[in-house]
Amino acid sequence: MWLSHGLRRLYWFVVRPVTRGVRAIPVTPDGRVVLVRHSYVPGWHLPGGGWEAGEAAESAMLRELREEIGLVSHGSVTWLEEYFHRPNHKRDTVQLFHVADVVVVPRLSLEIEAVAAWPPDALPADATAATRRQVAQWVLRAGADGGT
Repeated sequence: MWLSHGLRRLYWFVVRPVTRGVRAIPVTPDGRVVLVRHSYVPGWHLPGGGWEAGEAAESAMLRELREEIGLVSHGSVTWLEEYFHRPNHKRDTVQLFHVADVVVVPRLSLEIEAVAAWPPDALPADATAATRRQVAQWVLRAGADGGT
């Protein structure tokens, strides 16, 4: 996966593609945030991925959760924000969602090495800065919105 990712990064450097993505803050019924560890980049991340043409953003996000964390069921889905991300020379627009009451059966793959859940105020030490920032913003927003 490292070699494949490296070759894609070289291609993206040359082409500078515009992409659309989705991410989620999936939260278990007991309030833990589900994160993933990829095989090709370090750290723990919010799950997510590509948003295909003709696909609704929420549908893309739920598909990615089924693929990456083994989503079995969920409660409410709330759109949080759109943000711009510039990974590996891509120009990526990402839709971020909160998904409540997720039930998962982790499905590891060549891409996903681990799936685990933590309290939002005790994320793993190697959670990425972006993951920490997005979870912290969600916690603040949820407190201000009365738990949304």
